[in-house]
Amino acid sequence: MNEYNSSEELGEKGGPAAPKDPVERREGFFVMFETAIEATARPDGKPSQEEYLEGNYLIDKARYIGGVTDEAMLAMLTSWEGFRKLVHSIGVSVKTAKENKAVTFLMQNWGRTSKYETGTQHRVACPGDGTETLLTLEDIGWSVDDVAPGKFAFEFEEEGELATASIVLYLHDGYHAPELTAEPPVDFGAPAYREMVAGSLLHRGNNRRLKTAIDKAVRGEDVTMAYIGGSITQGAGAKPIHTGCYAYQSYLRFKELYGKDGGENIHFIKAGVGGTPSELGMIRYERDVLKDGAAAPDIVIVEFAVNDEGDETKGNCYESLCRKILSALNQPAVILLFSVFVNDWNLQERLSPVGRRYNLPMVSVKDAVTAQFRLSKAEGNLISKRQFFYDIYHPTNDGHQVMADCLAHLFAEAGQSGMDEEEDTLAGPPVIGNDFVGVRLLDRKSELSQAGTPVTIEAGGFGGTDEDVQMVEMDDSPSGTPQFPYNWQHTASSGGESFRLKITSRNLILVFKDSGSAEAGKAEVLVDGRLVLTADPHVNNWTHCNAVILYQEQQSREHTVEICMAEGDQDKSFTILGFGYTV
Repeated sequence: MNEYNSSEELGEKGGPAAPKDPVERREGFFVMFETAIEATARPDGKPSQEEYLEGNYLIDKARYIGGVTDEAMLAMLTSWEGFRKLVHSIGVSVKTAKENKAVTFLMQNWGRTSKYETGTQHRVACPGDGTETLLTLEDIGWSVDDVAPGKFAFEFEEEGELATASIVLYLHDGYHAPELTAEPPVDFGAPAYREMVAGSLLHRGNNRRLKTAIDKAVRGEDVTMAYIGGSITQGAGAKPIHTGCYAYQSYLRFKELYGKDGGENIHFIKAGVGGTPSELGMIRYERDVLKDGAAAPDIVIVEFAVNDEGDETKGNCYESLCRKILSALNQPAVILLFSVFVNDWNLQERLSPVGRRYNLPMVSVKDAVTAQFRLSKAEGNLISKRQFFYDIYHPTNDGHQVMADCLAHLFAEAGQSGMDEEEDTLAGPPVIGNDFVGVRLLDRKSELSQAGTPVTIEAGGFGGTDEDVQMVEMDDSPSGTPQFPYNWQHTASSGGESFRLKITSRNLILVFKDSGSAEAGKAEVLVDGRLVLTADPHVNNWTHCNAVILYQEQQSREHTVEICMAEGDQDKSFTILGFGYTV
């Protein structure tokens, strides 16, 4: 891209009256390149697409999208002082799906005094026709409180609006960046692509349950497909998030293969929640997948291979979830899906023994794509990391299509194969653990008389209800559904009385709200009078659900749990979203 002067006077026909000499092209690199974006509703402000830059986020964008390899340059991106020294100007271009739709671009720095409040916020209107808008940094008034680049955002007028966007960082003289060249579109119909996708079938497994679901669909009977996982299953990186995601796209492929009357007999459940492992997934399963008994899925795809690093049990929760699903009376098929991060990492080695223990079909996106990522186009590369990944964690629309195609390959392979003999895979011990198979959710909505165990709750100073909770696009809805809305909240005006829970159980998991708000504070959690946890909502610093084990025992017995605000944080907020327990 070339810099341009938007103040040139135009002649009657739209061209410059006296064209100036071309401005010398500055070197630069992209941190977004023709990336699909979507306006998501925000509790405060306009619908927007947000791109966070803190930590290694901006560095990874520069490395994987812009091709920057100079470690000194990458390090400069972590502070505002270094950013200003390196970056001369920022070029932003947006092409909206609807014509004549302007989009506002926001650059926000984090502040020294108050991270989200005291840094500079600079907004500029961008035309929606793809024309580049240039922000020259020396022409903008910046705050002395600016510490580091915080986020880029694209603000729209209406929720659900779509666009593609590019951001290039132009460099000061003396700094150099590799030339970014456009890549040919991914050829999803090529024989080599189909061969790549076939490589995703990590383990065929026993196909009896999957074949049974396929046969039901072919006969025109109702078949429900359910997906549970983290942000990739939620649809992060896909635009639109509810229909561009791998879950919805693979559901469409199943409908095409086996549905009757346009696939009206095939139904869809999506229960992905960003930033959460199977430790929370198993607690959510009854509510989000089984719909508290209203649904009985025939096929369940489990995707936690890049979220379960935070699972305290190192696979016990994951195996417990799988056994819970397999134990259902309608005998659903369980498919394990292993997604991948941009650094070629996932937890496949830890979790795949669960699939082999129960002889489950396993699909590895990692096995399909990582080897060819290392190839050049001349050597046979089919899709690059820049094409596959929206950021270092989440796929683009192309990446989501690859994931859907990998699942569709399994669906087609199962449909063409004979039915395997029935196996009793639930007999015998677990390979990692099954301590949480019977886990239940306890929240403010729960009927304590029907909890299956003695439970008493005294909310104390946690009598409020927090409405600012994580919002997630569930099933095929484009709108966010509040996560754990039946909660207990302590606020600045609540007073100092503790929350008290008396429960008879073997295991207990606390689910609390993480937050980026300065108004949130720490809480101390005591079990039978002993401090077991100081829950800090700022560890991850964004609004989502955090599950932490309070105790894990072999025998069920009575415990008293007390939660109170930590010393110095009594005038702050803390939200208990719920509990998971086994009796």
